[in-house]
Amino acid sequence: MAASKQVPVYCWISIVLMSLAISIDGKEDDGHHQNNYDSIFENIHGDVAYDFVEESMSWAEAQKSCEDRGGHLLRDLNDEVKEFLRTLSTGPGRWWVNPDSMSGDPMRGSDLNFPRHLVCTYLDTEPFRLVTTPNCTMSFGSLCTLDTNIHLKSSEGKHRHRRSINTITGLGAVSTLPVLLENVRLILKDLETTVDVLTKDNRLLYLRGIYNVVKLTLPIPVDMASAVMNSTSAMLLYTQECGLDNMEDFEELITLAGLIYAAVKDGPVTQEMPTGTLFVDRKTPQQLGGSEVGSSNGTYCHLPSFSALSGQLPSGKVNVQLFQFKVNPMEDKSNESITGTTCSFSLQDENTNIKLKGLSENIEIFLPRTGASEPEVVSIDWKSGYSVTSSFNTTDVNMTVIVTVSPNKNVTLAFQLFPSTSNGTNQNATASATIGLKEGYRWLITPEMRKGGYSSWKVAIIPINYTSSNQLTVKVSVFVTKCLFWDTDLEQWSRDGCMVGPKTTPSLTHCLCNHTTFFGSSFFVMPNQVDLSQTAALFATVNENYIVVVLLSCFFAVFLVVLAWAWYADRKALRTRKMTLLDDNHPCAEYNYLITFQTGHRRNAGTSAKVKAILYFEEGKSDTYNLSDADKPVFERGGVDVFLLSIPFSLGTLESIEIWHDNSSGDPDWYLNRLTVQDLQTQEITHFLCSTWLRGETCKRTFNSAKNNEIASFGDIFQTRTSSGFRDEHIWVSVVDPPRRSPFTRVQRVACCMSLLLCTMAINIMFWNLPTDEESPVLLKIGSFALTWQELMVAVESGLFMFPINILIITIFRHIKPRLIDNKEESNIIKNKAVIPASVSMNTIIQEIMDLLVCLSKNPKNMLGKDLGSESNGDLFWALNKVHDLIERMTVEIVGDPHWSYCSRFVFYSLSHVSRLLDHVGEKGCFLNEELRQARGTLGVLLKKAELASLRHAAQTTVIVQEPQKKKGWWLPWWFLFVGWALLFFMSGISTFFTLLYGFQYGRESSIQWVITLTLSLVQSIFLLQPLKVILVAIFFAMILRPVGVDENEEVELLLKEQKKRCQEYSGRSTS
Repeated sequence: MAASKQVPVYCWISIVLMSLAISIDGKEDDGHHQNNYDSIFENIHGDVAYDFVEESMSWAEAQKSCEDRGGHLLRDLNDEVKEFLRTLSTGPGRWWVNPDSMSGDPMRGSDLNFPRHLVCTYLDTEPFRLVTTPNCTMSFGSLCTLDTNIHLKSSEGKHRHRRSINTITGLGAVSTLPVLLENVRLILKDLETTVDVLTKDNRLLYLRGIYNVVKLTLPIPVDMASAVMNSTSAMLLYTQECGLDNMEDFEELITLAGLIYAAVKDGPVTQEMPTGTLFVDRKTPQQLGGSEVGSSNGTYCHLPSFSALSGQLPSGKVNVQLFQFKVNPMEDKSNESITGTTCSFSLQDENTNIKLKGLSENIEIFLPRTGASEPEVVSIDWKSGYSVTSSFNTTDVNMTVIVTVSPNKNVTLAFQLFPSTSNGTNQNATASATIGLKEGYRWLITPEMRKGGYSSWKVAIIPINYTSSNQLTVKVSVFVTKCLFWDTDLEQWSRDGCMVGPKTTPSLTHCLCNHTTFFGSSFFVMPNQVDLSQTAALFATVNENYIVVVLLSCFFAVFLVVLAWAWYADRKALRTRKMTLLDDNHPCAEYNYLITFQTGHRRNAGTSAKVKAILYFEEGKSDTYNLSDADKPVFERGGVDVFLLSIPFSLGTLESIEIWHDNSSGDPDWYLNRLTVQDLQTQEITHFLCSTWLRGETCKRTFNSAKNNEIASFGDIFQTRTSSGFRDEHIWVSVVDPPRRSPFTRVQRVACCMSLLLCTMAINIMFWNLPTDEESPVLLKIGSFALTWQELMVAVESGLFMFPINILIITIFRHIKPRLIDNKEESNIIKNKAVIPASVSMNTIIQEIMDLLVCLSKNPKNMLGKDLGSESNGDLFWALNKVHDLIERMTVEIVGDPHWSYCSRFVFYSLSHVSRLLDHVGEKGCFLNEELRQARGTLGVLLKKAELASLRHAAQTTVIVQEPQKKKGWWLPWWFLFVGWALLFFMSGISTFFTLLYGFQYGRESSIQWVITLTLSLVQSIFLLQPLKVILVAIFFAMILRPVGVDENEEVELLLKEQKKRCQEYSGRSTS
């Protein structure tokens, strides 16, 4: 954009601004002698420079030499150019020119019949003529031309640009005005003849250099004042013509220019420039109240009273300035059609801008609308009982519509606004007003009044209490206008805090604003800029600046080592994650509990002994269960072991649990932290807060279930949350000892740590060593500590850049559903097909029936008594009769009791197992064949009755254990694992790239300083901020007394399927 506007920049500076040099003599040492460019700039005619190169060469060599210097051989030769070249000729000579110069020229020295592309042309100066020749290898001089309005030779332009920058940088050391003006003349001369555009910082240095010398030289001599002001105007013009990146940068330049103008000329200053008019004045705060700035014939501002301004003004004098633009400077970026005048209004003290906001009285800004046409005026005679109606259309939501009425009588008028589709009743009016002569019969319809999204509206005008017999005639006119300011946060025009004022006319807009408009303070803090187009050049400096490369290489080396260890640790821990289906579960038991043991993290907290447990319920106790797993070690230090325990039916509320071990092996002592028992049917969880050593004589303990106040106690929740927080939520510490049952593996945690580290490095280096914004307000101050708006925004933006994507990656890894593969070959059992048992004796049959009765007797509802062994005396039929009585009782019990559902199924599957055993009793059994046949017949009858009873209760009772458990939280499909890794690699790659890019741009010394800063930042984050976050979260949950929930796992369903499989194998019946 800047390059496309370079030609008019040359023209403006040449015609308007270079007059400042008339008061100073000096010769430009342009540094071009080594390239023989002096003559180019001496022999200029119009916009073309001419150079007679005396070095003899062929035509092709001359053409190439001229093109390498950014020009071409002479092409255009008209009468005016001929006269100019004759004046430059110093004698006879021959000079190569372009063959195109022969086109249409009658001045020819030969007429050879050769094709045009095979001949060359030279200029013979005595006599003055053009000659064509087929011998292009002859050695002549050459006439080279350069179009100064297009470009200079690349190296020459860059040389001039570098020289102008060096001169600008040196302005800070200048202390006298003549030397300053000489340097300024050289800078503007270079800017006139180069296409490279000065940066914003160099433009500010230019104006600051002028301002500093002006302050030292006050009062300014009259003969130099004009030169100083022209030098200042030149930079403003250069900036606007070369393109504006944003209006805030231009406002800084205007501010400095205003300070220079006010210092040079004591009193109000009006500086006319091709791009606009700048009004500058310097006043005390008291003088500023109620004053006007600008021209009453053009744009001007009327400030509110001193009382409204005093709270936001300094005690000393204030520079007040208004810049009226001739053309909207933001037209290319504008979201609005701005047809009127645009202006910039600002206040400054000695060093900073003063931003007015939230004023109790509005600033009045008057903007002329040059060339605006007068609105159409319609004359209407009012009839009693009717209203005068005027319609208008507007789709611009920012427009204010001004309705002006001129009655021929002094009356009060009622105005009402309706959508065009309305029937015009009072109830449909969106706004109304009563206006008289005092208000000028003008009604301003603001955007807020036009509700409902309509574009077509009508205004009804009715006289109030007009009873005169004289005809009332009203003249109605309607026009629209709007007051906007440029919002630098949104990069668009906005009307927040501004509105159209009552003094608005078709040719003048009256704006009321409660803040200084057109430019606002920046909301976002931009990071340091890096030129992506220079990526290859920056990476090529790796030999000189290898600091960041070495740092990243060290981090990646450590990452690979830790990643290998994490992979090995994950493989080792994988076998300890499996849930255990207890071998002591009765195969036909279907009432399931999930028991979770948490071994403490104390030294030697794990045990090598064999652990056993008994559960005590409200209605009885369970059998003794051996808590072991043949496939993995259990009760290791810091471990979480989960067992699926099954009993035939519910025994009521769980009250306590007895746990002991046999003190076997070398390290039997065991520190049990806590355990939970979850009823998988009701989802009720019972907590046991143990925190006890089981060793020596105290290796057997009974733990009562925790009460609600114990579970929700501050100490317990804080301890649990802190422990789980450091082991799971502290991403760095969790790598060493993550939760055993978390799907978030060590390898994934290490990779996330690396991604966070790389993101931290990238964001840290982007915002490192940002220039301090002196205007940034202080939000919080405690002693010597002060938090500014700039620092807060850097923190917020850093968090927005880093945390969302990394939190997303971690969340994906935490919530990936484990991919559990069920062995279908083992689980798909053919219906009613089971393992054929070996030959058994009748004693085995009797023992099976007695074991069944003992299990059934544990619940008082079954009414079987306690001492069954002494009653039976080994009588099989007595035992079968007991079972028969229970089955009969089941058939008459009310349907809907879950106990009878579980109990009937347990009896049916157990009898099915006994029936299969009875079929395989050998002839050597102690019973006679007749008795054996009677036993089989009796058992067959019991089986049929038991099956009917189980079907009766199961049909109308929901067996919750058979239904899939209701999941808490949410899970992602297993293939989201690839999504998480893809995001992680992407973020790591982008962060690494920008870290290297910024490091190469900063240079070696700055990179070393950044590494030191980064190290302190990482130490602070890992060892202070993250532990503090974990502790604060733990305190929060403890304060609201929210206990830690029990994690559920998809693996429970597989254990339930395994228990069903056992039942099928045991009973030979399908459990589906």
